[in-house]
Amino acid sequence: MRQSLAAVIALASVAQASLQIVPGATWTVENTGEHLQAHGAGIIEVDGTYYIIGEDKTNGSSFQNINCYSSTNLVEWSYVGALLTLQSSGDLGPDRVVERPKVIYNDDTSTYVMYMHIDDSSYGEAEVGVATSSSVCGSYEYQGSFQPLDHQSRDINLFKDDDGTGYLLTEDRENGLRIEKLSSDYLSVENNTYLFSNSDLGIEAPAMIKLDGTYYLFGSRLTGWDPNDNYYTTATSLSGPWSDWAIFVDEGSNTYDSQTNFVLAIQGSSSTTAVYFGDRWHSDALFSSTYVWLPLTIDGTSVSMKNQVNWIIDTATGEWSAGPSETEYEGEAATLSNNASSISCDGCSGGDAAGYIGGDSAPGGTATFSSVSSEASTTTTIRIKYQNLDSTARYAAVTVNGEEVGTQVAFLPTTQGTPGSSVINVALTEGDSNEIVIAGVEGKGYGPDVDRLMVPST
Repeated sequence: MRQSLAAVIALASVAQASLQIVPGATWTVENTGEHLQAHGAGIIEVDGTYYIIGEDKTNGSSFQNINCYSSTNLVEWSYVGALLTLQSSGDLGPDRVVERPKVIYNDDTSTYVMYMHIDDSSYGEAEVGVATSSSVCGSYEYQGSFQPLDHQSRDINLFKDDDGTGYLLTEDRENGLRIEKLSSDYLSVENNTYLFSNSDLGIEAPAMIKLDGTYYLFGSRLTGWDPNDNYYTTATSLSGPWSDWAIFVDEGSNTYDSQTNFVLAIQGSSSTTAVYFGDRWHSDALFSSTYVWLPLTIDGTSVSMKNQVNWIIDTATGEWSAGPSETEYEGEAATLSNNASSISCDGCSGGDAAGYIGGDSAPGGTATFSSVSSEASTTTTIRIKYQNLDSTARYAAVTVNGEEVGTQVAFLPTTQGTPGSSVINVALTEGDSNEIVIAGVEGKGYGPDVDRLMVPST
């Protein structure tokens, strides 16, 4: 029986709307089994696919790769490749700083242009680097670095206006935050459009969108790796006047322990949602830094943002909603086999967790959650609350109703007394006969101590 196009679109929308963004969680990439490594990133949408392009922090702060991942729904991500890689010398050589890569497309030259912060380990050079490619997630050719208009440049971003004009947002530590117009090919800087003086506030980590003729500029205070309450300002012209800076988050929340890196307008069939993309930096272990993505509420020139445990974005309609209520399944109450056992867990629900999962050989210790309930047969996002007090990630093999979830699921280090969340996107069947098994991965040692499963109940 053939379905109407409207019915197909409706079903696709329902399936997508079941998937949740979980701020601050471990996000396992489908085809690598590792936490997504795209820090200080930018997002660009091309023909319905979203690409996140950011820093690889797997082995610390020095430059390793600029990575690119793709997704059609902003929840399920696949690794595409490295756009720039470590070289033997030069700007992209050992012990170099390459941060906050951003990409925009030049319609006139049919070229994707990347800007990034280029520096030495002492942050004494303060330059921008430029690279180009014919495809958004292909190999980029590095063009070199310079100080824009002979000014320092650290945290940067790019903005493309409605008329195709490109702008560089650049933090000049000596003077302030600059909006600078790019040349027609985007490869150089032509002039300074506006300067936000450091004597006013002092802003880094800039990001900007334009909605209904109004520019919204976001940024962080100058507090290094430590988070702060981030600010925004608005104008109807890039040359000003700009409104007074104001915070857009709950005062004292430190932007929910994150720092601005990008803002994207999701324009759908019925609505537009502006989404904040932030980094939750862990400066002592940058590989374990996570991502805080949240919807912004914009009413005229007023902007606010509330924290969410989980939330849903429908990229087809452009609408967002709060995440569903959840049913909890305690780790220690699961069927524990092959040496897995209940252990004491500081901060875990009830003070216990399922421990000794995995081990020297797979599957090792196993936790089986039976009679997991779902109100619909759908693909949805489950949070695995866990503890990992190691300095490196742990891994688990997860099967749902007999189907493996990717190659493996990653679990980043946590702090004593504060369990983390790792998310999996899985197909559940309607009813209470779902089974979820968490076991070890061959050669990976012990998996996480499982506090509980958080399964959407609606």
